[in-house]
Amino acid sequence: MILFKKYGNIYKERKINILQEKFRRKSMKKKFMLLLALVLSVGVLGACTKKADDKMKKEEKKTEQKAEKKKVIATSTMLTDLVKQIGGDNFEVEGMMKAGVDPHLYKPTAGDVEKLEKADVVVVNGLHLEGQMGEVLQGLEKQNKNVVTAANNIPKEDLLPWEEEGAGPNDPHMWFSIKNWKVAAKNVAEGLKKTDSSKSAEIDKNLAKYEKELDELSAYINKKVKELPENQRVLVTAHDAFNYFAKEFGFRVEAIQGISTESEASAADIKKLSDFLVKTKIKAVFVESSVPKKTIESLVESCKAKGHNVKIGGELYSDSLGDDNTKENTYISMYKYNIDTIVDALK
Repeated sequence: MILFKKYGNIYKERKINILQEKFRRKSMKKKFMLLLALVLSVGVLGACTKKADDKMKKEEKKTEQKAEKKKVIATSTMLTDLVKQIGGDNFEVEGMMKAGVDPHLYKPTAGDVEKLEKADVVVVNGLHLEGQMGEVLQGLEKQNKNVVTAANNIPKEDLLPWEEEGAGPNDPHMWFSIKNWKVAAKNVAEGLKKTDSSKSAEIDKNLAKYEKELDELSAYINKKVKELPENQRVLVTAHDAFNYFAKEFGFRVEAIQGISTESEASAADIKKLSDFLVKTKIKAVFVESSVPKKTIESLVESCKAKGHNVKIGGELYSDSLGDDNTKENTYISMYKYNIDTIVDALK
């Protein structure tokens, strides 16, 4: 009996010890897990905080860089692209006119005028292209604003006359001469260097690269034009925007309207041009992205009534580039698209 009690007590003590050990281990494990969770939480929080700090610093740096960049406003889409090509990422560039806008008819809004006045540089075409902006541009010159006129310094012999009496001395569509566009690129480069001389080396590098690309574009166009017999090199459009192209690449151009879309096309204009198309058996005429299609459609109907079926060969870019969702949103891609469309339709 005594022996039984003795061993019974030993058994109880061991059981108690085992339970105490289990409890101790469980308690330690819980403490360890809590400590681990705390460490991980601190680590994650620290990582998140660091990530947030890094992001904030990056955003602050971007804001500072943007604030440091000189602001450039260009009027037409062609000029906006030109400034971006020459200035690269060194300038904050904004185009005043959007894709598809007719620069002959564009009237600046109060918001446009405010942006022009706040800009460090304003780039304009000149040659009366921005026909509705005369007073605004004169006001900028009185403020001694750095206004870069892209058409400046083009030799007189490389400028074509504006045949509409009183409208201006020269045809403003000088960008369709690649030779003239090179002059415009140099003018823009000089204007940007004047605004921020610290970027001069990069601007010169970009200019040289762009001039080479323009030489390649000229070679591409000349090669494409050779696919057409000379008697088929006739371009008929809504308004007379392609004379520089015609001179440089050996085309004849005919248009319903004059050089500026401010002039109205008459029934007599359509009759005269349809008579020409019937006589020469030209296969295609072209609409323009920034000009209503109505007059060209009337021309097609007039030819049809005279027994000659002429097709609309496609839409050309004349006074505007394509929007950002198209591949024709740069000067070079626009020009390649135009010549491909013209030649393929006239074959």
